[in-house]
Amino acid sequence: MVVTDFPSSNVCKQALAFVLAFLLFALTGCQRSAGPEAAPPPPQVTVGHPLAREIVDYDEFTARLGAVNSVEIRALVSGYLQTVNFKDGAEVRKGDLLFVIDPRPYQAALDLAQAALDRTITQVDLASNNTKRAVELAQSKAISAEELDTRSKELATAQAAQKIAQADLETAQLNLAYTHIAAPIDGRLSRALVTAGNLISAGNNGQSTLLTTLVSIDPVYAYADIDEATFLKYQQLDRQGLRQDGGRGPIPCELALGNSSLFNHKGEIDFIDNQIDSATGTLRVRGVFPNPDRSLVPGEFGRFRVTGSGKYTGLLIPDYAISADQDKKIVYVVGPDKTIQVRQVEPGQLVDGLRVIRSGLQANDWVALDRLQIIRPDMPVTPKETEIQPQKDAPNDTTSDPAHPSSS
Repeated sequence: MVVTDFPSSNVCKQALAFVLAFLLFALTGCQRSAGPEAAPPPPQVTVGHPLAREIVDYDEFTARLGAVNSVEIRALVSGYLQTVNFKDGAEVRKGDLLFVIDPRPYQAALDLAQAALDRTITQVDLASNNTKRAVELAQSKAISAEELDTRSKELATAQAAQKIAQADLETAQLNLAYTHIAAPIDGRLSRALVTAGNLISAGNNGQSTLLTTLVSIDPVYAYADIDEATFLKYQQLDRQGLRQDGGRGPIPCELALGNSSLFNHKGEIDFIDNQIDSATGTLRVRGVFPNPDRSLVPGEFGRFRVTGSGKYTGLLIPDYAISADQDKKIVYVVGPDKTIQVRQVEPGQLVDGLRVIRSGLQANDWVALDRLQIIRPDMPVTPKETEIQPQKDAPNDTTSDPAHPSSS
């Protein structure tokens, strides 16, 4: 017997319809959510026009400072050193007493020379009187011509002896004066190389005892060697009147010490050598610098620079806006279509904290100033305009290899 359960069949059909409807709804939702996502906006990049400025290029050289005057203080007479009248390293004026050698032997020699001169003066007077009487007697034929000649020769001999005694006296006076050694120039002393009580020896050809050294301190020389190509460039600039001095008058120069980036010592070139050294291909030049504050010390190194071009209008950008691509320097700029473009540039010196760009940029270019690590050529960006400002207190230099700090 077959039994048919119609209510159960209807329930199954309803359940199947409900499942199919749920699957259709889920499939439709998945298809709607599978659509494309919205693209992110272009990154915002700060941009600015290069700063136009009238500038002058400088050439920089290593320099060695030297004293204008340098003196070795040596003894001119022998004897025991009696006193040292200065502190080591002291600054002295011309004529200041430095050393005293025992003057007593030289005072005695002076007294002896004076006595010898007095004796010869008396002998000259006696010989002069004898000659006068002989002349009178010879006129009356009371003495012979031979006797008159003898008296005349005695007078000449006495006069010669007086001259010798006078020279001996002057020598003794000089030797006595040499026992008091004074500073021959203004300057700064080294240490005393001999202390009081030691025997001082005089001699020739630098064999006398060296007591100390003295160097002048204001002004100071700075010596630098420039290469032949640079020297020829300077000649051409001076012929064209393009340098600051216009080819006339003294050539200005500047000096920075080794621990400073500021060229705050101003001077002028006072000497250019008369030939180029064939061994090194360089020419020696010398600048003279005032040194009222005694900050320049003979013997130390410094950086010496002179005007290396005429005035021209240069474009300046921050150092950090310059990137490196192997051996090339590049700058990112934003084009009219708001995409990143790459420009190869030739950087120059720093002026007011900004780097001079000698070539590769135009005054109307928008230079990217940040996000330099994420932007790439042809990337669309949203530019944010700003003005590039100089940094008045920033040091200037003549190097053309900018540093590249990280940029965000």
